Amino acid sequence: MATRIFSSESVTEGHPDKICDQISDAVLDAILKDDPKSRVAVETLVTTGTVIVAGEVTTSTYVDVQKVVRGTLEEIGYTNPEYGIDSKDCGVLTAIHGQSHDIAVGVDDCGHEQGAGDQGMMFGYACDETPQLMPLPIMLAHAITRGLSEARKGGALPWLRPDGKSQVSVEYVDGVPKRVAAVVVAAQHDPSVNEETVRREVIGKVVEPACGKWLDAKTSYFVNGTGIFVTGGPEGDTGVTGRKIIVDTYGGMGRHGGGAFSGKDPSKVDRWAAYMARYIAKNVVAAGLASRCEVQISYCIGVAKPTSVYVDTFGTGKVPDDAIGRAVEKVFPLKPAEIIAHLNLLRPIYKKTAAYGHFGREGPEFTWERTDKKDELKKAAGA
Repeated sequence: MATRIFSSESVTEGHPDKICDQISDAVLDAILKDDPKSRVAVETLVTTGTVIVAGEVTTSTYVDVQKVVRGTLEEIGYTNPEYGIDSKDCGVLTAIHGQSHDIAVGVDDCGHEQGAGDQGMMFGYACDETPQLMPLPIMLAHAITRGLSEARKGGALPWLRPDGKSQVSVEYVDGVPKRVAAVVVAAQHDPSVNEETVRREVIGKVVEPACGKWLDAKTSYFVNGTGIFVTGGPEGDTGVTGRKIIVDTYGGMGRHGGGAFSGKDPSKVDRWAAYMARYIAKNVVAAGLASRCEVQISYCIGVAKPTSVYVDTFGTGKVPDDAIGRAVEKVFPLKPAEIIAHLNLLRPIYKKTAAYGHFGREGPEFTWERTDKKDELKKAAGA
């Protein structure tokens, strides 16, 4: 009997890097709302009292970036100067120019088939550990950080501030999750609250509801390991778009191609190909073809057809991996324009993806979470 422990982390919507992801995707949504064919690559940096938005945008519409930035900060909860940045008084600097012609020529509709917006390899992953077909550690970590924000905004823990992190260590026996071995929480709070109150209330009102049956008498809890967490957000740490790519995906369970998502329009291969790879992997598991599946797709800039499609079921496949791979190429659209249309990506849906993970989510925005191809895939694989 093999026992191993795997850990994943999540961050709240008020974490500096997540602020940047949300601002970048809020700008993207505002542009796509009026011009779905826009080309957008927006990066954000936040620090004490300041937000900087930079990047490349080609569009027929106009967006008030200052208004988007301030609205996003307000929605997150940065409305108090004591937090080091607030929506009304922070400085907002913009440095945006048009998309490079060398990139545009490969992806625009100029009488040729739309190609990939860049080279790269993207991964998707799914497993049968949770109803969402996601790894358990990252789902529990997200549940805790989402719980922190809900307790703050809903008034259950009004002394919480927007910044926060979680980390969940799950014990696996022979590859099956059995229990939570440890929970780490960093919860930013008002200075008037003592350490013991923060620990007791966070565990009782956030961690226990989030982790439920996975906790036991031996679970270790670590809340604010240094004893105090008052200074946080952009005042405590500079934030940058795209710096939480493992939080955004599978919590380290499964590989990552390295490309971030937020601030990038649907022509960007880092986004649509990663979403498509998740869609494929989830349908493989939902079809009962494997209990774990990882899919890699790679592309060349300006070329529509993928340069490779790779399927790995880690020895859990009901049929050989190469048979599943051939079925994938028969069943799923794999060219950029086909994927964008099939997943309906030319919509202002991205700000919602920018906190608490892009995968394992419910709602009409998350088309890549559908399992509508499972029956066709199973038939094509000969299972």
